[in-house]
Amino acid sequence: MNNHVTVLEIDGNAILHNLNYFKKKLNPETKILAVVKAFGYGSDAVQIAKLLKNKVDYFAVAYTNEGIALREADIKTPILVLHPQIQNLQSILDYKLEPNLYSFKLFKAFLKLADNITLKNYPIHIKFNTGLNRLGFSHKDIPKIITTLKETTQIKVQSLFSHLAASEDLKEKDFTINQISNFKQAAQQFYKYLDYEPMLHLLNTSGVVNYPQAQFNMVRIGIGLYGFGNDEEETNQLKNTHNLKSIISQIHSINPGETVGYNRAFVAKQQTKTATIPIGHADGLSRKLGNKKGIVLINNQKATIIGNVCMDMIMVDITKIECVEGDEVIIFNNQEMIQNISDTSETITYETLTQISHRVHKILK
Repeated sequence: MNNHVTVLEIDGNAILHNLNYFKKKLNPETKILAVVKAFGYGSDAVQIAKLLKNKVDYFAVAYTNEGIALREADIKTPILVLHPQIQNLQSILDYKLEPNLYSFKLFKAFLKLADNITLKNYPIHIKFNTGLNRLGFSHKDIPKIITTLKETTQIKVQSLFSHLAASEDLKEKDFTINQISNFKQAAQQFYKYLDYEPMLHLLNTSGVVNYPQAQFNMVRIGIGLYGFGNDEEETNQLKNTHNLKSIISQIHSINPGETVGYNRAFVAKQQTKTATIPIGHADGLSRKLGNKKGIVLINNQKATIIGNVCMDMIMVDITKIECVEGDEVIIFNNQEMIQNISDTSETITYETLTQISHRVHKILK
């Protein structure tokens, strides 16, 4: 049992609202792949997948163990493993996951494994590097890939895909258009030489918003599911899905000249009342939020974080707030608060959400 009193509430209705918002942007035949990697962007991938399993066409995870967790939760929807490793290929087969074969080393290892167990048309995915320069084959690799595919019946390409580098940045529109063009050229070569047509997918959340002409057969929705678009206007159309809350563990009265927290970072200049809250940097709260830079809400009033953020706790100034031990504390419950935490922490909303610790209790509501 997870008895941490700090809780992340996941709003299922908000997730469904966000999914439907993006569905309305798509052509009727365009499929949807829901990205639930990184524990559902800091929430709970299993609970998210159970919510969406009959409403999307695919799930995507980063690593094999994430896919295994979904299968063990009886998720039967196809699952794409975006970054498989050679040592996990047997597990991918055991759990009927679908690997992204992004290099010849991985490709050969999978075919060798397939030889030992006699597969037939096992679904695999092939990723192309069109400019992100992270994972994927290059255009010059296509003839060799096609030759290899023609020599085996053990695997079948379920999809060809790539990833945009700057789809949210309209200043990089020319670069993105070039990526789309490069991907089309790669796909055309496959379509020319194979006797079937794999699915194509390129767009992420911001790609769906900014480049509707490149929907192809499927799109991948990640951060959009969890309440954030590629700009403020889009985000305002989405609903917040992550609500992080805790309680007041203890209240202290601090005399002038006394200090609070590690390294005595806060020195009271006047009589001060503080509340200690059981959440810290081990739970995903950045240390950059300390020393009056971050705030929480107690009884709908802002309480400033004072002193350094500890591993397991923060202390906040409640001098002007009527509250008692055990009262609820809101760390964030809307997109604006998440964005403010991200800005203050000098990071992005992706990191703010995904760094929420596993010891924080997760509840789908």
